[in-house]
Amino acid sequence: MNKRLTAAVTAVAMGLLASACATSTAPAAEQAPAEGPANLTFWMTGSEDEALAVQKAADLYTRKHPNVKIKVSALSWDDGHAKVLAAATGKNGPDIVSGGLSWGIEFGALGGMVDLREQGVPDAIKGRTQQGVWESITSRDGAVYGTPLDMTVYLTYYRKDLLEKSGVRPPATWDELTAALGRLRADGVKVPYSMDWGNIDWLQYFNFLRQAGGTLYTPECKPALNSDAGVAALDYWAGLYTEHKAPTQTAEVPAALANGVAMVSGGSWQIKAVDTAQPEMKGKWATAPLPAGPAGPGAFIGGRIVGVMSYSKHTAQAADFIKSLYTPEAVKAITETAAARGVLWISPLTDNIGDLPATPDQIEAIKAAFASGYGPPNCPGWETSQAEVTKKLQEVIYGKSDAKTALDAAAKIMEQNAG
Repeated sequence: MNKRLTAAVTAVAMGLLASACATSTAPAAEQAPAEGPANLTFWMTGSEDEALAVQKAADLYTRKHPNVKIKVSALSWDDGHAKVLAAATGKNGPDIVSGGLSWGIEFGALGGMVDLREQGVPDAIKGRTQQGVWESITSRDGAVYGTPLDMTVYLTYYRKDLLEKSGVRPPATWDELTAALGRLRADGVKVPYSMDWGNIDWLQYFNFLRQAGGTLYTPECKPALNSDAGVAALDYWAGLYTEHKAPTQTAEVPAALANGVAMVSGGSWQIKAVDTAQPEMKGKWATAPLPAGPAGPGAFIGGRIVGVMSYSKHTAQAADFIKSLYTPEAVKAITETAAARGVLWISPLTDNIGDLPATPDQIEAIKAAFASGYGPPNCPGWETSQAEVTKKLQEVIYGKSDAKTALDAAAKIMEQNAG
């Protein structure tokens, strides 16, 4: 979900962090008990608003544990991966980190994160989370280096007035989507459809891949996106750009709707942002699940994991704090604070979805999306492969390759990076 920097930039980041961070390595045997004093730093990948929301939960914890101090700092998605990688390999940095769902597997394999099974964290929440997400964050050997902090999913955002004027309903299938785009364009809508959150990226392709019945990998972690289903998905997805003129330039959901785009594929967190950023849109838009493909519905489930760095002096306290993030009080504090700042925060505990600060139709769209959603693969090398796979997908969008050739090349990249 985030940009990847080159190895050279990562090396520079590692050097900078090694000199700037003061946390030192402590063997597990020297860990203080959970109730002992601790001063914890938490790198929260995301926005300042989201970091502030999680800080509210940290404050709740420290009130009950006055010997523990927790500082939550926002880390940009643009360079968050490189900074956490540098911390993991350099054994210096924060005590706690959050980041993409596959980060825990990646950094845990490097020895940079604690297996939270040792602290009993997974046992407290596994049965209460979306199981597709749980599979995504669990290493092939069963280790859990990060538990889900929040969840996001793709939805269709649409202008009710524009669809009603053209006599079309929110499309439920691929065929309905392409038919609606033609009708809207015929009625003078300049941009009937656009994509946010991973526009021209593997993230958007993933939705169509699952809807076509394909996967990125087999259960044995062999590349599988170059299957017939993968080719069909890429042809359809690329056609939305080449034939139906979806913009390759990304416009966030609120701005796109305000500028007259009829439908936008975007992240669930934008639900609170539309009316906040574009108050004139109030009452003019709604949400729906993504259209289903030949094999049925499917949507990428994203979000963040939260875990403890292996060099932290305060593993027990950090893990105990992570457990507290799943209490009703913490979930409520984060959700309400985020909503007040225009962000819809979705707890990974699925029984909380019905209580989201959203309208009934929005909640139903989110429930439907999660019911047919899939997290990223837990296969080795996927994090390393994402940027190059995206380039191969884009070759089809820009007419430089056909779908089968591009996907065969992408599969080779994934196989090489699997090690």
